Amino acid sequence: MMRLAILPLVLALGAAAPAPPWQSDQGDGRYANPPLYADYPDPDIIRVGADFYFITTTFANVPGLTLMTSKDLVNWRFVGHVIDRLEGRPQYDLKDGGAYRSGIFAPSLRHHDGMFYVAVTPVGENTRIYRARDPHGPWTMNRLTEPAFDPGLFFDTDGRGYIATSIGSDGTITLLSLSADLRRITDKRVIYFNKGAEGSKLVRRGDYYYLFNAIPSKLALTVSRAKALTGPWETRPQIDDTSGGHQGAIVDLPDGRDFGFVMVDAGAVGRMTNISPIHWRDGWPVWGTPDAPGRVPTLALKPIQGKPVTLLPASDDFAARELGMQWQWNHNPLPDRWSLTARPGFLRLNAAPGADIWTARNTLIQKGQGPASRGEVSIDAAGIRPGDQCGFGTFGKHNGHIAIGRDAGGRLTLTMRVVTDVADGKTTRRTEDVRIAARPVAGSRLFLRTDMDFRAGMGRVAYSVDGRSWAGMGGEFPIAYDWRTGTFQGPQYALFCYNPAGTGGRMDVDWFRLSRP
Repeated sequence: MMRLAILPLVLALGAAAPAPPWQSDQGDGRYANPPLYADYPDPDIIRVGADFYFITTTFANVPGLTLMTSKDLVNWRFVGHVIDRLEGRPQYDLKDGGAYRSGIFAPSLRHHDGMFYVAVTPVGENTRIYRARDPHGPWTMNRLTEPAFDPGLFFDTDGRGYIATSIGSDGTITLLSLSADLRRITDKRVIYFNKGAEGSKLVRRGDYYYLFNAIPSKLALTVSRAKALTGPWETRPQIDDTSGGHQGAIVDLPDGRDFGFVMVDAGAVGRMTNISPIHWRDGWPVWGTPDAPGRVPTLALKPIQGKPVTLLPASDDFAARELGMQWQWNHNPLPDRWSLTARPGFLRLNAAPGADIWTARNTLIQKGQGPASRGEVSIDAAGIRPGDQCGFGTFGKHNGHIAIGRDAGGRLTLTMRVVTDVADGKTTRRTEDVRIAARPVAGSRLFLRTDMDFRAGMGRVAYSVDGRSWAGMGGEFPIAYDWRTGTFQGPQYALFCYNPAGTGGRMDVDWFRLSRP
């Protein structure tokens, strides 16, 4: 498992700490939405004692199912990942077209009787139940006998476990009763119909059960309530993407108040998670404050005061023995094609198989951060061989990057290209725009830079031979989130090294720095 002690956002890299792209905590008792300005979709948040836990979709990225913790719902830290490696389908190894836009999504997180549980349904597989006493792991898993779309795990006050499930193409909400050990489905019944509903989440407050559902066709959130799990249910609209989001639920604070969490489609950056005060009116939750009901506030008082500012780590000097939790692979990696120990203090990427960046194994990625951010890497390219394509750029629907290669004369070259996914993931219809053809460059120590401006939906790349003077390559290119093409995620920073022949040289990465442009 990629596990690392919690670090500050910016590591000591021998330079003044650059400004982070975003800080939600305003330092005066207030926070600004979103707490994390990046693609953290399909959230589920619970509280265990004084600690909050947040789990999110990771699709084909490995390790999978990112888990974070917070003391105040604003300042988050990584705990780890539930899944070390994806098993069950050859696509997870980037075969048969791969698992982009599928894999693992919409997890449900719960804590019961000293145990953490995660229910999740990988695309094309039956529902899995993961469990661990320590959220750092180890996690064990069992499979149920059928798939439950976007499973909403729930434990009632008597300890019995259930899953609520519905799919937006219909809206029929089904309740699965589980055995005491959560290994079998003991009963299955339709409890409600809410047209277009999915992303079901069940909570209980007092005498009522509350069922939150996303309505993707309207980018809206509804809440239903009943005094019995089998109904009868009554439903009210809550909010939508124009007022804050469309998929989420509520979590209780230690003092008994409730806060809401909700996913919002936020343009090029992808789908972000907002948090919102909740107040109650006639037994119904109302998002926002009494003075401004029905919308998620842009700026509000922190749910819990007095907690310190923490930022998720992003920059990395690759000096640790394990990769930081901010990193994931595009699919299951080939373990013999990367190393942190072959050259201590460097990430070594040995050329992996791949016809292009989309099909290449062992692409190392982390989330692009908004509203605008800059990633810089320092690379030793001496080990790159003819046929290799190794470099840095964006990864998603539009893959804009600089690739380092070597020509027939042995000189290092730089190529700038934009590869755009225009297919549905089941074909290989992609466009490739070579903006700058292979250009010789002197020296083997190179610096590459990628800028992403999510407000403008544009990216840029540049290179340097000394880390001070930069030359842009290829001009602006689009960055975008699209659920139909690309990765179903917001644009990510990507380090890659592949060779169509399946073997080749290597790229050594000294450091990665994330900052505000």
